[in-house]
Amino acid sequence: MSLPSPVQIKEANAHLAAVHRRVSELERRLEAAENTVREQAESLIRKDEQLRAATQEIREAKEREISFLHEKLCKSEETIQRFQNLVKEKDALIGQLRHRCRLLDNICKSRPLLDNMLAHMAEAERLGPVAGLGEAARSPPLADGEINCSPERMANHRDFSLSEDDMDEQDLEETMFGTTV
Repeated sequence: MSLPSPVQIKEANAHLAAVHRRVSELERRLEAAENTVREQAESLIRKDEQLRAATQEIREAKEREISFLHEKLCKSEETIQRFQNLVKEKDALIGQLRHRCRLLDNICKSRPLLDNMLAHMAEAERLGPVAGLGEAARSPPLADGEINCSPERMANHRDFSLSEDDMDEQDLEETMFGTTV
């Protein structure tokens, strides 16, 4: 084996120096790329943490709002239930008041008759009992089927008036009971 010539050694040294420079340059570029990747990774980690924190805040805000709305819904449902119960009570009260109103209307319709009857009763009390007269002398004799308080006699009295309902009831009574034997 022969020894390399000094030119070959120089060329080999130049080649080794060039390779060494190239390796050093590639190592610098690699280090710069690693620094860039590391900075980007750190930046991504920071952004990820920020996004997680923002997401957590949004989730907590959403849950607070849901809780608030749920409470508001429950209160609204309770209010609705109270109002429904109040409406039922008021409806029942209205029903009672309507019945009382009808009673008062009927009393007001009967007032002239009651006033007339009270006037006759007061007059009868003022007169007092008749002494020494028998039963026959106190009242005029009645014909068969005639009664003292017949609807015809009352209808003809100036203070007494029958409403349509009373007239219907009068017709019903006459049909049902007719004459007595």
